[in-house]
Amino acid sequence: MIHQIRETLFSMQDIPYRDFQSKLIPNVAADTFIGVRTPELRKYAKQLSKEKDIEVFLRDLPHKYFDENQLHAFILQEIRDFDRCMEETERFLPYVDNWATCDQCTPKVFGKRRPELLAHIRVWLNSEHTYTIRFGIGKLMQLFLDEYFSIEYPELVAQIRSDEYYVNMMIAWYFATALAKQYEAVLPFIEKNRLDTWTHNKAIQKALESYRITAEQKAYLKTLKR
Repeated sequence: MIHQIRETLFSMQDIPYRDFQSKLIPNVAADTFIGVRTPELRKYAKQLSKEKDIEVFLRDLPHKYFDENQLHAFILQEIRDFDRCMEETERFLPYVDNWATCDQCTPKVFGKRRPELLAHIRVWLNSEHTYTIRFGIGKLMQLFLDEYFSIEYPELVAQIRSDEYYVNMMIAWYFATALAKQYEAVLPFIEKNRLDTWTHNKAIQKALESYRITAEQKAYLKTLKR
């Protein structure tokens, strides 16, 4: 199956797209990009998710190619059983080595079992692995900023301290999104300088770029830059 999947991926190769994509993800070796466009990968993942022996591919870690990691992430999105999806996600996370795979791995079933998911998120946020932390923050941003919001969630994110660019960028993205959705509740985290200086300023910058934040709110946020 592994050989067959790889052959199929190469049959969908788009070389100009491969070269463009590899520049967006500089921390991943350029020769590991095949160059399959995301819609094609998603379509192929849906097809593969119905295969009885797909476990062979999911257990074949680490994958050789970036596109295989992307395909793996998209297959996880199709798993409807929460426990199985979580088991496979936690097996995969240590091998995630870039922001794209991390951010595009969004299992649909997670949104249906938020209380159980939270227990895993708390563990992920304390991981030593860059993209596991980023994944946990991403899930709080995607699934816990609307009707399921609680002030304890930005508290969890604000406590994270990291030297990793891809962790700090996600923290900034989280707080910019939180300001757009829960402005009054989250503003004190910015006013009280709860984030390190770089992340604080980046969160404000991203918030200023948001169309969901009013001109008046943006004017005030500008005064809070450090």
